[in-house]
Amino acid sequence: MLIMNYFFILIFFFSLFAVNAQSVVTGAEQTERYLPLLVNKSVGVVCNQSAIIGNTHLVDSLLKLGVKVEKIFAPEHGFRGEAQAGEWVGSGKDDKTGLQVISLYGKSKKPSPADLGGIDILIFDIQDVGVRFYTYISTLHYVMEAAAENNIPLIVLDRPNPLGFYVDGPVLDTNYRSFVGMHPVPIVHGMTVGEYAQMINGEHWLKNGLTCDVTVITCKNYNHSTRYSFSIKPSPNLPNMTAIYLYPSLCLFEGTVMSVGRGTDYPFQVVGHPLLKGKYSFSFTPKAALGNKTLLYNGKTCYGLDLRQSHDSTFTLKYLLELYKNYPDKKNFYNTFFIKLIGNKRVFDAIKQGKSEKEIRSLWQSDLVAFQSTRKKYLLYKE
Repeated sequence: MLIMNYFFILIFFFSLFAVNAQSVVTGAEQTERYLPLLVNKSVGVVCNQSAIIGNTHLVDSLLKLGVKVEKIFAPEHGFRGEAQAGEWVGSGKDDKTGLQVISLYGKSKKPSPADLGGIDILIFDIQDVGVRFYTYISTLHYVMEAAAENNIPLIVLDRPNPLGFYVDGPVLDTNYRSFVGMHPVPIVHGMTVGEYAQMINGEHWLKNGLTCDVTVITCKNYNHSTRYSFSIKPSPNLPNMTAIYLYPSLCLFEGTVMSVGRGTDYPFQVVGHPLLKGKYSFSFTPKAALGNKTLLYNGKTCYGLDLRQSHDSTFTLKYLLELYKNYPDKKNFYNTFFIKLIGNKRVFDAIKQGKSEKEIRSLWQSDLVAFQSTRKKYLLYKE
């Protein structure tokens, strides 16, 4: 019996090791793969609060390892991830390290030659969520373009895409190109940042057909069927995985009169409007907090949908179609931002005409098939 007990204990510990051995290892965690590329180099790091190795920020880790970090470049929401969506982010100095922080969401979204002065190599490490209008991939584009123009190599420390297990939504018509949609990709593109960088290069999307010298430090033990989750918020209003799963569907409401719960404890998990009183029993009241300077319906009760227990993990139009149908002033439901988010006028027209989700989905299927074919050329991980 004692021998059998030892046997089962050994099996137990072996299983723990096997599970741990298969856990995802991000690009940033594999320092042995990229530190040799940084020897005697002045380094610029494009990052935010999500760039971590264990519990330590990438910049702090690099400094401790003796890497000469020269400057930090910060995307939307800032280096520490505290600015609200769309909030202007200024440049300055990081209080902790004393390093210069150059904003890529302020006066300019692209590093200037002066910004890159003295930089030998750039590192890009930001946790993305795999959605076209999530602006970190637009920042990636401009960083790649600036790096190519100034002959600076770029290292992408790859991280898994939490929505990398599917591809869906209308493909952007580039007539509606903007910082929330720069490339002809669907709303959910199913690629990691490293794969996306490969596509930007391969499809010649940089200005004048430039190509950036990119090295991708790939993740270990990750593939496109992995359901990856993380604890650090990628931005202030995506506090958990429920919000991240709902984000592709609910962010479309940012182009309407609806509130998506900014100013509550559950942004991108609820949606509603004061004029929907009587239509829905669920209500929430947005309240201004630090950074929410232009909060929609501050202090006003909104009525609508509570999706905090939602099991939807893929893109859907059902919430948009329902609230549009129930809103009393349809003429003023959408604003000019919506077309940039949906990225396709045919789809927008069909939504306004009250078409069913099945009918609307049929409008983007051929574009989606074509994108899937293009996407396969740049995948670094198995489907």
